[in-house]
Amino acid sequence: QVQPVESGGGSVQAGGSLRLSCDASGFSFSMYSMAWFRQAPGKEREGVATIRAGSGRTYYIDAVKDRFIISQDNAKRTMDLQMNSLKPEDTAMYYCAVHFTCNTFSDSNALNPTCFRNWGQGAQVAVSS
Repeated sequence: QVQPVESGGGSVQAGGSLRLSCDASGFSFSMYSMAWFRQAPGKEREGVATIRAGSGRTYYIDAVKDRFIISQDNAKRTMDLQMNSLKPEDTAMYYCAVHFTCNTFSDSNALNPTCFRNWGQGAQVAVSS
């Protein structure tokens, strides 16, 4: 089974920027929606941003709107997450997920982790105050 692979991440001070990249070369960008999720210690995994296949429409959780940008690079076959104005509460393991499997694609489930089938191993992001 093809799996996406994350890269990037690391440690940064509050207010700084980081960029995550997901190698999704095994998946068709026109067919498979892709997303970034994160999970902090002791917390549930939450959706951060999704880019829908075909339309390219993007979805974000309120906590990262106007700070994070999800995008795809067709030439490199990657999905990226540019994270700006980072806050300590952004500290988490970030996961790339591909292939939306729920019956309907809506605002309510675009960031639902149970709706995605293929997952990467994660990349750590740590933001210090």
